[in-house]
Amino acid sequence: MTDLPKDPVCGMPVDPRTGCSAQVDGHVIYFCSNFCRQEFFRRPGGQPSLVHEAPPNRRIAYFSMEVAVDPRMPTYAGGLGVLAGDTLRSYADLGVPVAGVTLLWRAGYFEQHLDGRGEQTERPESWAPERLLTELPSRVSVEIEGRRVTVRVFRHEIIGAGGYVVPVLLLDTDVAENTPDDRRLTDALYSGDERHRLAQEIVLGIGGVRALRAAGKDRIAMFHLNEGHAALAALELLRERHAETDAQWDFDGVRERCVFTTHTPVPAGHDQFDWGLVRRVLGEPVPESIFTMLAGRERMNMTLLAWNLSHYVNGVARKHAEVSEHLFPGHDIRHVTNGVHSVTWTCEPFRDLFDRHVPEWRDDPAMLRKTMCIPPEQIWEAHARAKAALLELVRERTGRAFGPERLTVGFARRATAYKRPDLVFRDLARLRALGRGKVQFVFAGKAHPNDGDGKELIRHVFAAGRELGDDVPVTYLDGYDVELAKKLIAGVDLWLNTPLPPLEASGTSGMKAAHNGVPSLSVLDGWWLEGCIEGVTGWSIGPARTRGAPDGGSEEDAGTLYEKLEKTILPTFYGERPRWISVMQHSIALNASFFNTHRMVQQYVTNAYL
Repeated sequence: MTDLPKDPVCGMPVDPRTGCSAQVDGHVIYFCSNFCRQEFFRRPGGQPSLVHEAPPNRRIAYFSMEVAVDPRMPTYAGGLGVLAGDTLRSYADLGVPVAGVTLLWRAGYFEQHLDGRGEQTERPESWAPERLLTELPSRVSVEIEGRRVTVRVFRHEIIGAGGYVVPVLLLDTDVAENTPDDRRLTDALYSGDERHRLAQEIVLGIGGVRALRAAGKDRIAMFHLNEGHAALAALELLRERHAETDAQWDFDGVRERCVFTTHTPVPAGHDQFDWGLVRRVLGEPVPESIFTMLAGRERMNMTLLAWNLSHYVNGVARKHAEVSEHLFPGHDIRHVTNGVHSVTWTCEPFRDLFDRHVPEWRDDPAMLRKTMCIPPEQIWEAHARAKAALLELVRERTGRAFGPERLTVGFARRATAYKRPDLVFRDLARLRALGRGKVQFVFAGKAHPNDGDGKELIRHVFAAGRELGDDVPVTYLDGYDVELAKKLIAGVDLWLNTPLPPLEASGTSGMKAAHNGVPSLSVLDGWWLEGCIEGVTGWSIGPARTRGAPDGGSEEDAGTLYEKLEKTILPTFYGERPRWISVMQHSIALNASFFNTHRMVQQYVTNAYL
């Protein structure tokens, strides 16, 4: 690296292998890709192009507590981080001038291990950030409990399909000059007590804004806060603007520059902190009267703070927007339904199939609607290859030989009570009677280390599997991560999702399954209210309800689940193969073509950023 040319602004070496070079009049010109002042892209085919300089009023910073950017980097816990990674990949593919901001998470979320009875134990994850990331020369600092905490900044590059680079800044407090406690702030995701969590959110929000300034001052026109964890970024903008102008508090000016996406439909999911703790840990970045006006008088509510300092607020599905308006009356909330990154979540057999028949799908996933023209036998052949890969993985990990001819049902979500992973086992005698020799289940998912109910649910799934035995085989794969998820969502025949309505904000696992021709059997909540066409893209469980049903509606939902399996799904799978393949094709053509992050990003750009 020492022989590489250096950028005159940031001083970082510029590697021509990243595509940040161009030939002009026979001379090779290098441009910096360190987000100090330039943006770059390669045209399709990989030929270097001259600098693509986005207008200053179009630059966006995307803040997220977790981001799944690389399988080797455990910088995510689950759906929120996976969505953030997919979003940034679509920004890169579409050439949207964005920088991601997140925390480094040296110990990841946790490494899950399950014993033979489903008892979960956790260990820190291990990886080497310095080997996978580039440390930037500038460091920033934040104040925590009156102490100066130094934050160093690492950079990761997401390179889009056309070579466009979206940088991701990862913030790290593990530096020698910090106290031992401060050095551990960016160790483990969603760990520690309220003081620890608030300190982490100070690093993300306030430290993130300052890291962006150090990398390219005044380059960001829009700040997208992905969940309330990042709300302090908006507060930092307010403080910063006041310090620069020494004028009145510029609430409208900050709102014009902030977009907020909320992901949770339950009050307990919104971070809140006692004001005494806030004053001790954060101090008083703005006068108390202004702070409480923005974030709540009883406790500091991070969602409310982000809401009051953003001009555009959205939920992640149409139903979620309605539920959020009930949680926060008087606030206008739009919706941008989630999606997934199509190329990332499509398995190799289906990628090959789409490349042959719909070559434009990689640039424009909406073109997947043309998969209705693919010969049905080729759809089935691609699925058979994906299913064989999953069943081989099951055999390698568990020693169990699952039959390739059986209907294989997948369920992989965070193990927590409202997702009801055990709903399908509510009546084991009925499940055995309808599924003996016909159905097998593959489960996966982690329970938060402090979620005792979630851990009990895993044990319950194991116990049900022992009781059902070989009549209805059940396996639970530990160590759920992106790579395992890819095998699961592509290799099963049917995707099962059983959240308690209306607690599913969106859900994306069924969208990923749809990209691989796997239909869903799901409760009518979240995205499935928009994606379900009964018997065409999949099947529904129970009615579309709001809340208040006895026992949460579990008895009714379980009954519907069994009835759909027995009277519709199993007869179709075993006796009407052409109709089953038609459902597979429609799940791709109608759902994968719409529920993707390319469409989602385009909606954000036109509805929120312009």
